[in-house]
Amino acid sequence: MKYTKLGNSDLNVSSICMGCMGFGDAGNGQHTWTIDEEHSREIIRRGVELGVNFFDTAISYQSGTSEQYLGRALRDYAKRDEVVAATKFLPRTQEEIKAGITGQQHIERMLNKSLTNLGMDYVDLYICHMWDYETPLYDIMEGLNNVVKAGKARYIGIANCYAYQLVKANELAEKEGFTKFISVQNHYNLIFREEEREMAKLCREDHIAMTPYSALAGGRLAKHSGETSKRMQEDSYAKLKYDAAAAQDRVIINRVAELAEKRDVSMTEISLAWLMTKVTSPIVGATKLHHIEGAAKAAELELSKEELSYLEECYIPHKLVGVMAQNTQNTARESHVWSAGNQKI
Repeated sequence: MKYTKLGNSDLNVSSICMGCMGFGDAGNGQHTWTIDEEHSREIIRRGVELGVNFFDTAISYQSGTSEQYLGRALRDYAKRDEVVAATKFLPRTQEEIKAGITGQQHIERMLNKSLTNLGMDYVDLYICHMWDYETPLYDIMEGLNNVVKAGKARYIGIANCYAYQLVKANELAEKEGFTKFISVQNHYNLIFREEEREMAKLCREDHIAMTPYSALAGGRLAKHSGETSKRMQEDSYAKLKYDAAAAQDRVIINRVAELAEKRDVSMTEISLAWLMTKVTSPIVGATKLHHIEGAAKAAELELSKEELSYLEECYIPHKLVGVMAQNTQNTARESHVWSAGNQKI
C-alpha cells in the first residue's frame, strides 16, 4: 500500500479509501444490497491487514448502522491514531428549518450522533454530504469551524459540489478565520470524467485532495460486458447514473477488459490504477473480500502513458446525473433569486 498527505493537512492516508456505504442493516436504509456486521467486519479487518487506513462512511448510510459497524470493527482491529475516519452529514431537514434549528446547531447535533455511532471522541475528516441551498453558507462554515475548535473533528471536507462553490466556501473561511475544506468527494471515474472540466484544476492549484466516490461505477468498471452483480441489479441510484450512457461507456469498459487480460490483472486493478493517477485516494466500496483485495493490488500497478491514453481517448462528455443534476436545478433557482434581487452574479 502507498500513502500520501490528504490535501493541506497532516493526515497520512492510504492510496485507497474503503467506502462503507455497503455496510449496515438493510432494514434501516434505502439499499437492499448491503451486508451485515459479521461480513462487514471481515472486510474491514482484511483492509487493515492490507494497509488501508482511510475509511469513509456517513450518518445517512443505513440509518447510522454503517457508522456503528465501522466503529466497532476499528476498535477491535486497529489503533485509533493509526486510522483516518471520515463521516458525512446531510443538510438540515425541512422539519429542522421550521423548528428554527440553525446550521451551527444542526452540524453539532449530527456530529455528536455520528461520534456516538462510531464510538469515537473525534473524526479525522467531517464532510458536508452535499451543498446546502437552504442554509446560509456562513452558518455552515462557522458550524464546521466550531466542531474543529472543540476537537470533535480534525479537518473538514465537502462532497457533491461545484468548483465555484468550493472556492466560495474557502474564501469565506479565509476571510472569517474559519477552517477550510481540505478535500472534495465528487463523482469521478474512468467513464464519468466531468470533474476534469473545473474541479480537478482547482484542486491541483489549491492542494485540495480529491477523494472521488463511485470509483468503479457501481461495479461496471470491474466486470466484462454482460456480467452483473446483485448491486448492479438492485442499485437504482447507480442505474440512474449509468444506464443512459451504457452504450458509449461500453467502449471504454471493453478497453479496460482488454488491458486487464494483456497485463494478467483484474479489471478492478486497471480501472483504479488509472484513477489513482488523477486523485489522492479514491473511495472504493467493498461487500466481498476480493473487492478490497483487488483494490489493494491496484495501488501497486503502474500503467504506461500509452495505456493511460488508450483508456482515455474514447471518452465522450456526459450529462450530469444524480446529486449534481439536482444541484443544477438548485443553482438555476439560486441564480433566479439573486437576479430578482438585482444583485450581480
